[in-house]
Amino acid sequence: MILGMELSFIWAGIIAFAVLTYVILDGFDLGIGILFPFAKSERDRATMMNSIAPIWDGNETWLVMGGGGLFAVFPLAYAIIMPALYMPIILMLLALIFRGVAFEYRWRNEAWKPFWDLAFFGGSITAAFMQGIALGALVQGIEVADRAYAGGWWDWLSVFSVLTGLAVVVGYGLLGATWLIMKTEDHLQRQMQGYAWFLAVGTLAFIGLVSVLTPFQDPVYFSRWFNLPGSAFSVIMPVLVAITTWALFAGLNAGRDAQPFFASLGLFVLSFIGIAISFYPNIIPPSLTIVEAAAPDSSLKFALVGTVVLVPLILGYTAYAYWVFRGKVDPDEGYH
Repeated sequence: MILGMELSFIWAGIIAFAVLTYVILDGFDLGIGILFPFAKSERDRATMMNSIAPIWDGNETWLVMGGGGLFAVFPLAYAIIMPALYMPIILMLLALIFRGVAFEYRWRNEAWKPFWDLAFFGGSITAAFMQGIALGALVQGIEVADRAYAGGWWDWLSVFSVLTGLAVVVGYGLLGATWLIMKTEDHLQRQMQGYAWFLAVGTLAFIGLVSVLTPFQDPVYFSRWFNLPGSAFSVIMPVLVAITTWALFAGLNAGRDAQPFFASLGLFVLSFIGIAISFYPNIIPPSLTIVEAAAPDSSLKFALVGTVVLVPLILGYTAYAYWVFRGKVDPDEGYH
């Protein structure tokens, strides 16, 4: 029993890591799609796309790993989450597919390029919004009875989930803007520095609003954040957010290339940790725990063996791809 508990929490950590890695990696290239209509020329649009061309599809490996891992090692959670969030998840996947097709096809036919540009933007903003909707629906809680989803078809749609959807769109826009600050030069970089200011303010406003509302979504959240020992996080997390915010604006003010991007990633990591603090030890709030949702010990052990090999391999080729394509994007060269 003790080993089973340990394995289930190890797997919860692995899936959380995969989801977080997907968010911070795919977030900035979705952000570039969100910012795409604001490019001032075809040359700028091509530069924006070329900045992510070598890496964008590899980023989604982590989404597959997170979803596949949930299905394999927490089948009960998967069986509850899917019917509860069927619509936002399907819309997100369709948007990612349409966005990927647009990425490839816009270079093949000049006459259809405006259509594919619109599809790239639409797919990016829809995918981001649906991810936020799904997150908000999960945070507000999923009704479970007799180990099955017991809620309604539209439970995922609420004022809170729409708020988190907008928060993710603005946050991804910030990641996209700061990525372009790091990867581009001249007028495009200056344009994104201006956008990053407004997007940073918007992201922080959404983080504050969601943070204030989350404890009221369930009494367990409120108790965890405002009673000892959990109330310590109510002091620590705002301090860490304040330090990260200072690093973000200091980097923008000083005209630094990389600092704003990594500070923006820091805000996402801290937000993710905040959600994890609210959830723990549940995998589906408010009542289904990590241990209750886990597969048998034999399945957890079997899957862990492959994962121990697979995760370092994915991290290795991902790091190599980013290393090879480091530095500024040349507007005269790239993806065609």
